[in-house]
Amino acid sequence: MSRPDDRTTPPPAARRPVRRVIREVIDPDPMHPALIPGIGVESTGRTFRTRRTVLGIAGALTVAVILWAIISPDSISTVGAASLDWVTESFGWLFTVLTILVAGFMLVVGYGRTGGVRLGADDEKPEFSRVSWIAMLFSAGIGIGLLFYGPMEPLTFFLTPPHGFDVEPGSVDAMQTALAQTLLHWGPMAWAYYALVGGAIAYASYRRGRAPLISSIFDSVFSQRTQGVFGPVIDIFAIVVTLFGTAVSLGIGALQIASGTEMVTGIGELGNGFLIGAIAVLTALFIISAVSGVKRGIRILSNVNMVVAGLLGLFVLVAGPTLLLADLIPAAAVTYFSELGTMLMRNNANGADTQEFMQAWTTYYWAWWVSWTPFVGMFIAKISRGRTLREFVTVVVVVPSIVSLLWFGIVGGTSMWLESQGGGISEAGSPEAMLFTMLDQLPLGTITSIVALLSIVIFFVTSADSASIVMGSMSQQGRPEPTRGVTIFWGLMLGLIAASLLLAGGQDSLSGLQAIMVVTALPFAFVVLAIMWAWAKDLRADPYMLRHRYARAAIAEGVRAGIAEHGDDFVFSASQSDPEHGAGSWLDTEDPTLTDWYTDATTGSIPVQPEADEQATRDQGHDEKADA
Repeated sequence: MSRPDDRTTPPPAARRPVRRVIREVIDPDPMHPALIPGIGVESTGRTFRTRRTVLGIAGALTVAVILWAIISPDSISTVGAASLDWVTESFGWLFTVLTILVAGFMLVVGYGRTGGVRLGADDEKPEFSRVSWIAMLFSAGIGIGLLFYGPMEPLTFFLTPPHGFDVEPGSVDAMQTALAQTLLHWGPMAWAYYALVGGAIAYASYRRGRAPLISSIFDSVFSQRTQGVFGPVIDIFAIVVTLFGTAVSLGIGALQIASGTEMVTGIGELGNGFLIGAIAVLTALFIISAVSGVKRGIRILSNVNMVVAGLLGLFVLVAGPTLLLADLIPAAAVTYFSELGTMLMRNNANGADTQEFMQAWTTYYWAWWVSWTPFVGMFIAKISRGRTLREFVTVVVVVPSIVSLLWFGIVGGTSMWLESQGGGISEAGSPEAMLFTMLDQLPLGTITSIVALLSIVIFFVTSADSASIVMGSMSQQGRPEPTRGVTIFWGLMLGLIAASLLLAGGQDSLSGLQAIMVVTALPFAFVVLAIMWAWAKDLRADPYMLRHRYARAAIAEGVRAGIAEHGDDFVFSASQSDPEHGAGSWLDTEDPTLTDWYTDATTGSIPVQPEADEQATRDQGHDEKADA
């Protein structure tokens, strides 16, 4: 007979969920958590379907803003400017603190103990060559901004040095501080944002087997809730920010193409007809590139544009004040580090002029990079598979920062030098005309302007096609290669919104929408904070990190035991030890959080029904009665 307490308290096997019981039958000897190799999302058997709710709501919001821009262009500019003022005045400190935290976090992730963690399985190799990888980083990350802001931003800080710089406006010292300030906006701080989101998505997708979505980063924190309401909300928000943020940049690119065409051809001011025609042609080109995929269209165009932009920069270096630039660029790098504290401590309390500067530049940039992290981060994740975190951080943060220093040093340094020589670059008439005004004052001005136009066009196409792919992926639960129909849909929406904004009011409407997109960065700043927390939680339990801790514990115990038993003469060998002194005494290998993610990914999801658990309990009780 069974004892009464045996009948009232089911044994452990009966209390375990059915899913866990089935797995124990299938795999009675589960893999040790420190030996899990990692798994990519495509190996999990996951299906990617179009989320009609995500697609529908994001599409409706897009159409609503297009109608707003057409019906009331003045209103969108006014609302955007007022919202931007409120965000920068009230939360400027938050963006500065967040920027410092993100940069510090990525330094630790890349060059700390986690540096050897691979964005993929342990034995996975990178999908793209390092050259193609770097080229695609620039196409998605800063693209048109290099050509638009290259001559303009350093020149602005050269003529009006920001608060805290004790330099004479228009002096050589002002050149150095101007480049240092520009590098603050376009250098490591900006790329650290992209590296954070891109690295977290790549890690979740290619090592943990989750869908390549921002919402998937939080699976270990919020579990199934990220697959319910929470996940789609984040994905809708990310699509909207990506769409309008990219559209603003494409609008700026279209205006710069028009300005360059006017200067090259000598034609008078080109109207809206030219802008709309240009956008229509470019939209067709980037849709074709997007449909061809990352491996073909985007990779080829990115490689071509890296050569074109590189040759243009090299020409400006040789044709411009070469010796001055050779001295200026390394000096600006030193100035950047020496003045980093001054630039980061600058805030609204320093006076009205500083508040205006922060709103127009530094805080604006921080918010802008935050709002672009969904798009650029997801694209970087797609092209960075197979890299270790150390290589990832080095290439995504350090290499682009060096290239940005060289580009702004060459193009911005030349524009500042020409201005000091009476070149009148600041009188070009508009920011988008400054690049062509600068090139026109160097030899072969017409040819180099055509090359610059070509580079802008390619940047336009590569930025738009990568954005279309990312938005398509977010609409289809993270599908690595979205279907053509969804990709084409978002490509058309991207072209339509850029065209409607230009028709509605040109640059004024673009600046108003850009301000609204910066405002959306405020709630997303808290998402970025949460990403650091969730990713750190995953990394602490990564198999590589577990093995690393095993190695440290084993070495410590081995050295102690070797000295005690053999004095100076001993070597290491693995042998059985008592549990208290074993290398893994610190780890509970039965903890389901260490292995369930891999079991879920490799065996597929096994539905757990409440009645199934009840049936298991009844079956166990029946067995006990039979035994009795």
